[in-house]
Amino acid sequence: MDNGKPIVLITGAAGNIGQSLAAVLGKQYRIVGLDQTDEGTDFPLIEVDLTDDQSVRSAMRAFRSRFGTHIASVIHLAAYFDFSGEEKPAYQAVNVEGTRRLLRELQSFEVEQFVYSGTMLVHQPGRPGERIDETRPVDPGWAYPRSKAKAEEIIRSEHGDIRYVLLHLAGLYDERISVPTFAHQIARIYERDIESHLYSGSTKAGQAMVHREDMIDAFRRTVDRRADLPGDAEILIGEPHTLRYDELQDALGCLIHGVADWATMRIPPSAAAIGSWMEDKAEPIIPDAIDQGERPFVRPFMVSMASDHYALDVARAERWLGWTAKHRLEDELPAIVATLKADPLAWYEMNKITPPAWMKDAEEIGRNPETLREQHAAFLQSEHRRNRWAHFINIALGGWLLTQPIMIQVEEPALFWSEMLLGAALIGFASLSLSWQMQWARWVCAGIGALVMAIPFLTWTSNPAAFLSDTLVGALVFGFAVGTRPESGPSPVAATSGPTVPPGWDYNPSTWIQRIPIISLAVIGLLVSRYLSAYQLEQIDGVWEPFFSGSVEDPRNGTEEIITSSVSKAWPVPDAAVGGYTYALEILTGIVGTQKRWRTMPWLVLLFGLMIVPLGVVSIFFIIIQPIVIGTWATLALIAAAAMLIQIPYSIDELLATCQFIRRRVKAGKNWLRAFLFGDTDEGQPAAAGDEFDRRPGDVLKEMWTGGVSLPWNLLLAAAVALSLLFTRLTLDAEGTIADLDHLIGALALTVISIAAAEVARSARFLLIPLGLALCITPLFTASDNLHMAMVIAAGTMLVLLSFRRGTIRNRYGSWDRLIV
Repeated sequence: MDNGKPIVLITGAAGNIGQSLAAVLGKQYRIVGLDQTDEGTDFPLIEVDLTDDQSVRSAMRAFRSRFGTHIASVIHLAAYFDFSGEEKPAYQAVNVEGTRRLLRELQSFEVEQFVYSGTMLVHQPGRPGERIDETRPVDPGWAYPRSKAKAEEIIRSEHGDIRYVLLHLAGLYDERISVPTFAHQIARIYERDIESHLYSGSTKAGQAMVHREDMIDAFRRTVDRRADLPGDAEILIGEPHTLRYDELQDALGCLIHGVADWATMRIPPSAAAIGSWMEDKAEPIIPDAIDQGERPFVRPFMVSMASDHYALDVARAERWLGWTAKHRLEDELPAIVATLKADPLAWYEMNKITPPAWMKDAEEIGRNPETLREQHAAFLQSEHRRNRWAHFINIALGGWLLTQPIMIQVEEPALFWSEMLLGAALIGFASLSLSWQMQWARWVCAGIGALVMAIPFLTWTSNPAAFLSDTLVGALVFGFAVGTRPESGPSPVAATSGPTVPPGWDYNPSTWIQRIPIISLAVIGLLVSRYLSAYQLEQIDGVWEPFFSGSVEDPRNGTEEIITSSVSKAWPVPDAAVGGYTYALEILTGIVGTQKRWRTMPWLVLLFGLMIVPLGVVSIFFIIIQPIVIGTWATLALIAAAAMLIQIPYSIDELLATCQFIRRRVKAGKNWLRAFLFGDTDEGQPAAAGDEFDRRPGDVLKEMWTGGVSLPWNLLLAAAVALSLLFTRLTLDAEGTIADLDHLIGALALTVISIAAAEVARSARFLLIPLGLALCITPLFTASDNLHMAMVIAAGTMLVLLSFRRGTIRNRYGSWDRLIV
């Protein structure tokens, strides 16, 4: 029976701490709880809402009727807590006014002691190496401790005859749960988040902690010694040994990842505040979109307090309570990390941190998240170690860029300083890329490479050496940065599980054999574009043109006329150079990624395809306008356009595989944007690894040029018809509008046939029907002779008739098969 035991009333008793405290005190005292709920405890609990006068009054009336008027100790744990840093109304309503309501109702009871669960953060922080005690001025730095300080003012002014104790507690932790700041620090290091390496305050500062068992013991001793303590006691509770931030970082890095010295770089507080503000403002759009589920933990208000140091002098607790901490955070870290690794998802849930998506994905496919993380980390380290040479080369290329402007006498100031700055930046970020943990630095290097390729034509340099060097060096930097293994960006689940061949397909559209035709054709376009852009930048005096002499009045040949025409000059930069730049990026993005990139790097596949489509449109546009607007032709431009048209069908199948993958992930309940950015697993099992070139050369070449692409005889004949329409000026002496229409429809028909050559896009051939019909009626609206009329009507009729036959589809494309008609 509990009737003979003194009563201890605990507010917030249904919470985790409340129940832990009740379990210990229940051996000597009769426990009664107050909380918002009256369920879930093995001791009497009265429902109360501290924000409502009547609710508090009714709760205490119920207490009186059941337990009488004598209370040995009231332990006030109930409080509102929020880590946004904002002044929420609940702080005043619960922490301040709730305390006032409770104290006023207690005045009619015989209360021996009122214990308030406070925080050390009400005190003004110290400096590294300094300890604070209870005489430290009260100067809270943000909303939560300010509300606690206000509540303590209420206690001092309205306690009446009730003796009170203000326990100023350090940060709470045990093997499973920690205060948010510490828990998020652990999570950042566990996830190797970039923010785990950055800190805006002094790394010599630290925050005192207290183990749950020690905190409960402090409360127990406070209640036990209620008659001996001063009537207005204020006591700091925490471990006297405080780990500095850098010590904690190193200890966690070593325990979690085996890294004895966790690199932590101090960044300027102003930069940290701006970054935190931007991340916080972007949260409503970005984190929710990728299924993160919570706002960034580090808020702008926290930046200004990053150097706050709380090391405690707990001599008063030792004297008044006989209390000393039996635990040390440094000694408990192995157990904390062991709990995290044993069940990462449970640890994240206990600490109210949204886990990274790959953890949930790992559990869904039956993989232990910690095992998956370790295997993925080992794989990244192994692959990175084998390919570290690429980053050393990029460091050397950075040195080349840094010295190049002087060596080749670059005269344009913008180009001179751009090369030097980008070279210095490349040396720095390529050096960071030497660490397998700094995968993000590889993408920065790739961005630097892309800028280096662009600056020669953005600055209109007339220096051919600078143009040649920058475009070549930039491409090499990009390729070495992200074209080498391991893939940088895919989630651990995407990288370590899932099929190589898309479900329902009989081949993989992301193999090297499938990508080589596109890359090879892009190389042709790149070489042509570089040559033409050299003329536009006045680095050479003329360009080769074997067939088209241009207008009689102009001494330049057809190619020279076209690339210096008003259409070309309408661009703010050399249009041929822009084309060459895009071809180069197409080649580079074609190199990046493994055979699984259709599902590990969907964003890159889409970017790869989108670069081909606009280039194809621009190429067709220039083919159309050459004779119509400019009045001549350019042989090299025709060659580049032909290469681009041939590229199109080879790129469509990989795009389709990626779109199907995203659709399957959405049907599986996954967030489409996260799958798009970081990849995912998919239906099916991984295929055995093998060398795709380990076959007879003839078989390799056949698959290279026929995988997913075929041109049945009807489309081949339609292509010949369409091609003949481009040259009716020469074959039929067509002139004026009728010749322009022939040329326009022929070019569009070739584009349609190119698309329809991809088996997955075979249905596009039906677009030949409206083009053929349009061709048949053009003689009705333009003047033409009988021969020309007969020829174009015949050509139009053939385009229509030849569009009906589908031809043989040799490959399978999953659910898309039924749409290939």
